[in-house]
Amino acid sequence: MTKKEYRETFDEEEAVGWLAIDKKVEEVYGTQNPRHYASVLRYVLGGYDPLDGTSIYDSENQEFHRHFVSYGMSELYYNEDAAEGEFSRWGFEFTFRLKPFEEDEEDPVWIIEVMNNLARYVFESGNWFDENHFVPANGPIRTNTKAEIDIVGVAFALDPELGTISTPNGNVSFLQMVGITSAELERLKANPAKTEVKALLDELRKDNPLLITDLNRK
Repeated sequence: MTKKEYRETFDEEEAVGWLAIDKKVEEVYGTQNPRHYASVLRYVLGGYDPLDGTSIYDSENQEFHRHFVSYGMSELYYNEDAAEGEFSRWGFEFTFRLKPFEEDEEDPVWIIEVMNNLARYVFESGNWFDENHFVPANGPIRTNTKAEIDIVGVAFALDPELGTISTPNGNVSFLQMVGITSAELERLKANPAKTEVKALLDELRKDNPLLITDLNRK
């Protein structure tokens, strides 16, 4: 799409990229209304959290879990300069799938904090994440818990249901954060090649095709 076509197609008040994300997620969840958690103040206006918001869906696929989808790593709004680019800003949005955890009595919004921490790293360093990358959490991924949690890092996989979409602002991949144990993290530290990360994720997919994170997994 050329800049001229972009200007003729969209209105300047239109959240072009956001609507493209919504359209894709609706293919999976239909008319389900997500619980949406918006940032208090947008990052571009001086806010602390880079993500403009995160939606949480309830999924019955494979087994009941909560599916998180971020908004803010890609270009969400009208931007004719993005029309001819290959990628929409950083080219991805975060997702996460969580099996219910006994201490999470309400929505586990701590995951949104984890996403924002990773987003802040990207915005401040200029280094982005891609499939088969991994990152340590410097401790259990969920803090303030009485349980002994051995999920201490995340690996990134393409979300098995959302994949990659082409938007008017460029391509967006839904990068799913997959919780990994201390032993798995040490394995990847010993061999950080993307081929090794993929091998680990393929092993996890055998019994867990949607790569749902279980905080009780050891």
